[in-house]
Amino acid sequence: MSDAPILNVTGELVALGPLRRDLIPVYARWLNDFATLRSLGALPAPLTEEAETRWFEAAASGDGEARVFTIYERPTLRPIGTCDLRDIDHRNRVATMGMLIGEPEARGKGYGTEATQLLLDVAFTVLGLHCVWLTVYAFNEAGRRCYEKAGFREVGRRRESRLMGGRLWDEIVMDILAPEFASPVLGKIFQPDAPRPT
Repeated sequence: MSDAPILNVTGELVALGPLRRDLIPVYARWLNDFATLRSLGALPAPLTEEAETRWFEAAASGDGEARVFTIYERPTLRPIGTCDLRDIDHRNRVATMGMLIGEPEARGKGYGTEATQLLLDVAFTVLGLHCVWLTVYAFNEAGRRCYEKAGFREVGRRRESRLMGGRLWDEIVMDILAPEFASPVLGKIFQPDAPRPT
C-alpha cells in the first residue's frame, strides 16, 4: 500500500485531495499559529487536537453543503494548507470559499492562486455553481492579490469592521461568476464520451 495521498485535482504547483485523519495534528498546528490566524477573522486561541478532530469529523462527513480539500505542494506532496467551498446552495448555484496556507514558507510562491483556481474548477465544472464569493480583510494584501489573480472582483465592503495593528480595516467582499472562469484542468475531464464507430 502506498503512502502517497489521494489527489482529486492536480495543477502545476499544487494538488487538492481529501482531508486525512492522520493529518489532524498538522491541521491543528496550523490553527495554533497565531500569525496564520490573523488573516482568517478567527480570534487566536489555543486549539486542542480534540477540537480539531471534531472539526475534521464534521468537514469529512460529506454532508453536501461543503467540500474541503487538503492542499499539497507538488512534487513533494507535502501538505501545506486547506481550501473549501462551504454553504453550498445548489438551488441558487452559489457557495462561499475559504483558504488557509498553513506552512509559512509555502506562502508567496503562487500556491494559493493555483489552489484557488483548482477549487473554482471544482465549483464551476463539477458542481455546476454560478457564483463563488469570499471575504478578505483590506490589510491582507497577499490574500487580495491571490484572489484577484484567480479572477475574483471586489463587489462590496463592510467598512472599518476588523481591528488590526491599532487600526480598523474594511472587510472586502469579492466574487467570481462561472462565465468569467476558464477551467484549467477539469473541463478536459468532464466532457461527454466521443461517439464510437458502429
